[in-house]
Amino acid sequence: MQRVRPRQPIRTDRVRLARLPLAAAICLAVAPNVFAQDNSQSQNPPQSPAAEPATPAKPKTLGAVTVTAQKREENLQKVPISINVLGGEQLQELHVKSFDDYVKYLPSVSYQTFGPGYALIYMRGVASGGDGNHSGSLPSVGVYLDEEPVTTIQGPLDIHMYDIARVESLSGPQGTLYGASAEAGALRIITNKPDPSGFAASYSLGTNSVDHGGIGYEADGMINIPLSPSAAIRLVGWHEHDAGYIDNVVGERTFPTSGITVSNAKGCSGPDLVCTGAAKKNYNDVDTSGARAALKVNLNDDWSITPSLIGQQTIANGNVASDPQVGSLAITHFYPEKTNDRWIQAALTVQGKIGNFDLTYAYGHLKRNQEEYTDYSDYSFWYDTLAGYGAYIYDNSGALINPSQYIQGKDRYTMDSHELRIASPKEDRLRVVGGLFWQKQVHDIEQAYMINGLADSLAVPGWPNTLWLTEQQRNDRDEAVFGEVSYDFIPETLTGTIGGRYFRTDNSLQGFYGFSSGYSPSSTYGEAGCITQQPYHGAPCSDFFKTTSETGSLGKANLTWQITPSKMIYGTWSEGFRPGGINRRGSLPPYKSDYLTNYELGWKTTWFDNRLSFNGAVFREKWKDFQFSILGANGLTEIKNAGQAQIDGLESDLNWAATYNLTIGAGIALYNAKLTENYCGFTDTSGTPITYCPAGTVNPLTGDVVTGPQAPKGTQLPVTPKFKGNLMARYTFDVAGMEAFLQAAVVHVGERTSDLRVVERGLVGNLPAYTTADFTAGIKRHGLSLDVYINNVFDKRGQLYRYTECAEAVCAAHDVVPGYPNGQVYTVMTPPRTIGIRLSQEF
Repeated sequence: MQRVRPRQPIRTDRVRLARLPLAAAICLAVAPNVFAQDNSQSQNPPQSPAAEPATPAKPKTLGAVTVTAQKREENLQKVPISINVLGGEQLQELHVKSFDDYVKYLPSVSYQTFGPGYALIYMRGVASGGDGNHSGSLPSVGVYLDEEPVTTIQGPLDIHMYDIARVESLSGPQGTLYGASAEAGALRIITNKPDPSGFAASYSLGTNSVDHGGIGYEADGMINIPLSPSAAIRLVGWHEHDAGYIDNVVGERTFPTSGITVSNAKGCSGPDLVCTGAAKKNYNDVDTSGARAALKVNLNDDWSITPSLIGQQTIANGNVASDPQVGSLAITHFYPEKTNDRWIQAALTVQGKIGNFDLTYAYGHLKRNQEEYTDYSDYSFWYDTLAGYGAYIYDNSGALINPSQYIQGKDRYTMDSHELRIASPKEDRLRVVGGLFWQKQVHDIEQAYMINGLADSLAVPGWPNTLWLTEQQRNDRDEAVFGEVSYDFIPETLTGTIGGRYFRTDNSLQGFYGFSSGYSPSSTYGEAGCITQQPYHGAPCSDFFKTTSETGSLGKANLTWQITPSKMIYGTWSEGFRPGGINRRGSLPPYKSDYLTNYELGWKTTWFDNRLSFNGAVFREKWKDFQFSILGANGLTEIKNAGQAQIDGLESDLNWAATYNLTIGAGIALYNAKLTENYCGFTDTSGTPITYCPAGTVNPLTGDVVTGPQAPKGTQLPVTPKFKGNLMARYTFDVAGMEAFLQAAVVHVGERTSDLRVVERGLVGNLPAYTTADFTAGIKRHGLSLDVYINNVFDKRGQLYRYTECAEAVCAAHDVVPGYPNGQVYTVMTPPRTIGIRLSQEF
C-alpha cells in the first residue's frame, strides 16, 4: 500500500495589519525577475552599518557574480554552463525562507510537493511524473549544501534560507563533476562562512497574515565571532510559524457494504455512526526550528579546516491539498494528519595547497527521521464502493466494522559521503580538476496501514490493528572517479574541455511487505510469502532480498569561444544518469538505469559598459529508458522503464541596470518535452521497455491482452510547462537621509499535464496556467531596515499538483459514485495572499 501526501507549502498566519502602508507597495514599479545580479555574491558579503552614500549621477553597472559550479571559483559570465544565481541580498529582498520560495524564481526548475520536506525536483522538462513514492527512484536533480550532497532517497532537505550567500541552479546533466544525483541538473546552496577578520551579527523579525487563514511569525539571527586572527565561529538560528489556511470541514461518508457512517465532527453521536473529531479550521499550520554552527580555522596561508553542524525540525499539521467538491481551500478528512521531519548534518571541509594545486576534502554525515500520520480513508471508501472491500473487514466477533484506514509511518535515512579532489591553478593554459567520490545511503522504511478494532486474525502478527505492514531496508552505494581537463587553444579566446566519470552503483532492498496470512492466505507476499521464519525488524519475516549493481561511464565535451572580453559562446555535449534499483514489490523485476544526453549551444554576454547582461542556451536532450512510477495493486508503487523521450528547449535571462536607481531582470524557459517512442506500460522479462504494442499485444509478464499504448509517441511529458518565466524590478531612492525601495516580482507558469498516461491524465485533469505577483516596499538606514510585503497580491489559486489516494482508475473514476462526478481528486495550490512586515538589522 502506498502513502500519497501533498506537500504543505510553508506559509504564514493571519494578522490584521490594517494601517500598514500597503498603498506604497501596490504602486511599485513594473514587475521584475530575480536573476538581477548583485554585489553580494561573495560567501561573506560586507555587513557595514554605515548609511549608503547619496545617489551619484553616474550610471550603475552590474556587479560581478562569483560561482563554484565547476569546483573552482569563477566569474559567472566566464562559466560555459546555463546557470541562474540568486545572491544573498536577493534572497533577503525576495523574502525567501524555504525551497518553495526560491524555486519559483528558477525558470528551469519544476517540482511536485507532498508535504514539508517531500519535494520532487525536476529540471529542463526531465520529468516523468509518477506518484512520488517515498522510496522510489533516486532524484534526477542533486541538491548540495556547500560541498556536501543533501539529497536523500526521498528528496532534498528543505533548508531554512537565512544567512545564505547564494543559490546556484545548474541546468543540464552535471554527471562528470556531480554524478548520479545530477542527471538533469544540480542546485547548490552556499552558506556564508565564518570570517576571522571582524565581528558581525544580524537579526530579522517578522509577522504576517494569510488571507483565509491565520497569523504567522518568524525570528532569525546570526553572529560571527572571531576567535583569533586565524579562526572564527559563525552561529545561526531560526524559528518560524507558518499559518494554516486549509479548513478540514465537517463531513461524513457512509460505507455501502456495512452501512457504517463516519463523521469527522467533534462530539457527534448516533447509531452506526463513528466520530473521529478531526475537523479543524486552518488545518495546515507548520512550525520550523533550527540552528547552524560553523568553525573555520586557517592553519596557515595555504590550509584551512571548516567543520559545521546544522539541524532542523519541521512539524506540519494537517494537509495542504484542497478537495474541489468541498471548497477551494477546504478538505474533509477523518483521521489526524501530521508529519515530524527531523534532521541533522555534520560536515567537514579541508582546503589547502600541494604545490600550486588546490586540494579539497569534503565529508558529510546526514541523519534524517520522519514520522507521518496520514488519513487513508479514501482508499477504503472507493474500494468498498466499487469492489465491496468492506465485507472483509471485521472485529474479533465477526461483526463488520468501519473499514477506514490511516497510516502511521516512520522513515529513517542515513547518508555518508566523501569527496577528495584536486585542481590545478585556474590561470594555467592546461587546467585539470579530478577526484574520488564515495557515498552510501540507508533507508529504513516502516509503514503501518491501520484499522481501529480490526480482528486479531486479520492483523499482521505483532502489529495490532495493522492490516498491511511494510518493514524494509534499502541501501544505495555510489563510488566514482571523475575529472575534467581544459586547454586554451588560444589563450583567453578559445578553450576546449573534456571530462569523464567512471562509476559503480549498488542497490539492495529486503524485508516484509503485505498482509497477514489470515487476511490473504494465498498471497505471494506478506506473511504467506515468507522466505524465512526469522522475524525481520519486528515484522513476521522477510519476503525477499534482492540486489542490483552497475558499472559505467559518463562523458562531457565543451568548446568555448571568448569572442571579446564581454561576449562568449559555447557548445557542450554532456551525459547524466540515474541508477536503477529494486521495486518495493519484491515480485517485480528491478528497474534499470536511465540516461540523459545533452546537446547545447549557449552564450554569455554583457553590453553597454556592463550595464546589461544577456545569457542563454538552446539545447536538445535525449532521455533513454526513463524511470516511471505508477500506483499498482494494493496502492503499492511500481517503477518501470518507459522507452525514450526528447526535450528541446531554450533558457535565457536578462539583467539590466537601467539607471543608478532602477534594476530590472527577466528569465524564461521554453520546453517541448515529448515521448519519441510509445509507452506501453510494461517491459519484457529482462526489464527492457516494450514500445511496440498495438491492440491485441500480450503483456509477457502478466499474460494480459492490451488495447494499445498507454501513452503514444509524441505525448507531452508531465509536470513541466511549455513556458515558465519571471520578471523583477527594484527601484531605490533617498528619503530623508534613508534609502527607500519599491520592488515587484511576477512569475508565470504555463499549463502542465498531470500524468504521462493518456487515460489517467484525462481522469485527473491538466493543471492550468497561472501568474502570481509579489510587491515589497521598505526603507533602511545604518544597517536597520523595515519593509512591508504582499505575496500573491491578487490571491491567485495557482495549481501546483493534482493527485488521488489510490489508483486513478478507482479514486478518480467519473460518474461512478454518487456525489463524486469527477472522482476524488485533490489539488495543491499556491498559498493565498499574504501580507507581512519585517524588521532586520546588521551590525
